[in-house]
Amino acid sequence: MSACADCMARGLQLSALAGHIDRAVEGRAGERARDLLALGDEELARAVCPRDSRAVLRAARSQRRDEVQDALERAGCWSVCAHEATFPAELAALGPSRPRALFGAGRRSLLPGLGANRTVTIVGSRRAGAYGREVARELARLLAGTGIVVVSGLALGVDSAAHEGALAAGGETVAVLGTGPERSYPRSRRRLYETVRASGLVLSELPPATPTFRWMFPARNRLMAALAGITVVVEAAERSGSLITAEMAIDVGRQVGAVPGPVTSWRSSGTNKLLADGAAVIRDAQDVLDALLGPGVKVAAEHGPPIEPGARAVLDAVEAGAATGDAVVARAGIELGAALSALGRLERAGYLQGDVTGRMHRTALRVPRPRGSRR
Repeated sequence: MSACADCMARGLQLSALAGHIDRAVEGRAGERARDLLALGDEELARAVCPRDSRAVLRAARSQRRDEVQDALERAGCWSVCAHEATFPAELAALGPSRPRALFGAGRRSLLPGLGANRTVTIVGSRRAGAYGREVARELARLLAGTGIVVVSGLALGVDSAAHEGALAAGGETVAVLGTGPERSYPRSRRRLYETVRASGLVLSELPPATPTFRWMFPARNRLMAALAGITVVVEAAERSGSLITAEMAIDVGRQVGAVPGPVTSWRSSGTNKLLADGAAVIRDAQDVLDALLGPGVKVAAEHGPPIEPGARAVLDAVEAGAATGDAVVARAGIELGAALSALGRLERAGYLQGDVTGRMHRTALRVPRPRGSRR
């Protein structure tokens, strides 16, 4: 099965109008793209290229379905339209701006499982810090391990970490692209794209070979927001595109959650504002499940190996902000050799993770409680 000619035509029109739409958004891609995509075919063409609207429409409609189908097959891709039972019903919540067809790559068999009650969208800053990447990875890994489908946009930072976490759990993940489904964007995520495509699903409302423009990314955010029962923003500045996704989720009646961050960090200013405005507080995967499904479904809490008291003091120092050996020495009051040895043991045990600068950061792995202690 593939998309019918009428439904496929909308995607072809968007591809033909891509440059015109980009000029029409005038620096307000987030709000303008959504408004433009709610227009009918002829209205959209007149709005973005009034002088040549008829010619552009004729060019888009002249493309034969079998030619497009051949291009899809050459790229190893496929299409699905709203007339098919496997088309995600959740996208109907987008109203007039909903896509009529999707172009995909990867495991088409995952489409029927994209129900809002078992799908979570995780988004955040492309310039995420170690904290944001670690939280996104662990959230996705634990959620995917319980059977939740993790949706994100394959961007740098939080998006990539979310896909990686879901894949690490052997779970299902969906990358929604602003470009066509046949190639990685950005190109630096090529290896991750291929992995998602091999074991998960890649989706787009645009056909292969569509040129890339800025409006496509806030436009695809509405698809991510509608597919999931809850959108979780892990780390985002106040002008982040992730906040557009959160706004779109609210617009279509979906839940929004945010991970708290340091009030002194610009990377967390957007998420902290979401929390102040009423978003659900997301501390861990259990909070996501409680918001999505209600209390009852439990995430297995993962604990690392036991650690001795000396290493516990070093771990406490890192949690308090000491990210280097010298900082641990000053905070924990121990010798440098002992601090470095304990840092190495804690990293091997999975409690700490080092970055390219050599600074240590706490992971989400929990320390087992002493015997006889109560929760």
